[in-house]
Amino acid sequence: MAGRARGEQLSIRLLAILSSLLALAGCVTTTIQEVRQAHTGIAANDSVVILGRHQKGGETVEAGFVQCVSGHLNGGKLAIVSEKDFVDALFPWFEPRTAPMETSDLPAIIRHPMFADKLKSIGVRYIVWVDGSTRRTDSSGSMSCTIATAGIPACFGFLSWENNSSYEAQIWDIREGTQVGKVSSDAVGTSFVPAVIAPVPFIARVQSGACSSLADELQKFISGES
Repeated sequence: MAGRARGEQLSIRLLAILSSLLALAGCVTTTIQEVRQAHTGIAANDSVVILGRHQKGGETVEAGFVQCVSGHLNGGKLAIVSEKDFVDALFPWFEPRTAPMETSDLPAIIRHPMFADKLKSIGVRYIVWVDGSTRRTDSSGSMSCTIATAGIPACFGFLSWENNSSYEAQIWDIREGTQVGKVSSDAVGTSFVPAVIAPVPFIARVQSGACSSLADELQKFISGES
């Protein structure tokens, strides 16, 4: 009976520890910063395109992050042109081999008559240029696995790591040919994998947090609400 009681107490402690880790791992801290350089607003027939940095052989923004931001904005008040449709319509200006290296190169492209005509035909008012990445900044712990009785695998240990998602979006007003501001989103979160027989991962959705917070702020910024 005493052994059974100790086993139950151990199980309760393990459950409490795992519950605490789950709450901690699910916590993502996000910081938003905004710099406004000009007034913004958007008409019903205007649209927005979200572009990620894509240079051949250079740094690129994850395609999934750009799609995430576009998807969040598309579910709001803004009309969104997908990055693929934009790149296809503006061929060859935004192909990886010819895409501008810096946003400072955009004014010259925007002033090109053929470029301006194509933009007008698809109704794009704002180009949002996204740069950044998600990186693992810290990790600790260890885990070992073995084959237990009856050939059942068993793992013991504890792993943790911290991810940081840092992105900046520069907003360009095509009609005015100028940058009107920028919004940055930084999200930090820690993930855990404790293992007592079986690994149980608790993953912090850092990139998702950065995406939703950036999209929410862009929505307000472009609409002129922030």
